[in-house]
Amino acid sequence: MEKHLMEAVELSPIRPDAFELSDEEKIEIIARHFRAIMETLGLDLNDDSLSGTPRRVAKMYVQEIFDGLNPQNRPAVKLFENRYGYSQMLVEKNIAVHSMCEHHFVPIVGVAHVAYYSTGKVVGLSKINRIVRHYSHRPQVQERLTEQIADALCDALQTPHVAVVVDAKHYCVIMRGVEDVNSSTVTAAYRGDFESPAVKAEFHRYLSGN
Repeated sequence: MEKHLMEAVELSPIRPDAFELSDEEKIEIIARHFRAIMETLGLDLNDDSLSGTPRRVAKMYVQEIFDGLNPQNRPAVKLFENRYGYSQMLVEKNIAVHSMCEHHFVPIVGVAHVAYYSTGKVVGLSKINRIVRHYSHRPQVQERLTEQIADALCDALQTPHVAVVVDAKHYCVIMRGVEDVNSSTVTAAYRGDFESPAVKAEFHRYLSGN
């Protein structure tokens, strides 16, 4: 496993043997356990609406909403020479974030705002979205997710100058406990020049549209 991939994995609480089983083996095990959960809740898995649910959930976990656990799924990023000499801040706003709270396994849904300064290389914009998606597709806490995105972008874009703001709603707050549908959580990570108050303020002016 490549060094930078292992470093990314180590930022999440993943066991060393996490990737020894194949995806199909994981799906079979999860389906079996999820079937037991449903049966414990009293659901009739002979019903044709429920009979396929354990495997559907297992496939969703392994191949979709938690596929970011596997570092081999980290998107490849191709950089290009900044031949047009663009030297200003590049900001990409409102990147979709779909993650899962690791405390209750319910959704975290929101947006990420990302900015960087090129140090000689630029990237296709969709790659930024793909990096956000990759780290979102894990059981997460928002603080860690924000830091992971920032560090991954510094690595992928070969620049120390990156900013990330994540604004998200947590369904562990919306669906249970206080059942507050209005609040959202904002986290931020700043690297390099973005630690400067003036640069940070410019970034936030872009986000506010002023």
